[in-house]
Amino acid sequence: MNKTELVDSMAEKSGLSKKDSEKALSALIESVEEALVNNDKVQLVGFGAFEVKKRAARKGRNPQTMEEIDIPESNVPAFKAGKDLKEMLNK
Repeated sequence: MNKTELVDSMAEKSGLSKKDSEKALSALIESVEEALVNNDKVQLVGFGAFEVKKRAARKGRNPQTMEEIDIPESNVPAFKAGKDLKEMLNK
């Protein structure tokens, strides 16, 4: 499902117009992005949680030259599914 299909589904289920549904989705995405940039965790009870995890620095290898390279530490977004979502998927 892409963003357009998601907006259509949201509009159908909520009774909102497609334009309003797109605004709501954009606001949700923007709010989650801002929270993650501020290193906050976003928890949606029953659905899951978005958070930032640190990926440690490590050694890598260039596959073309086999030269060893240093990969720096980085922050990565992560999603952990909630209990209700997991149960729904495993019915």
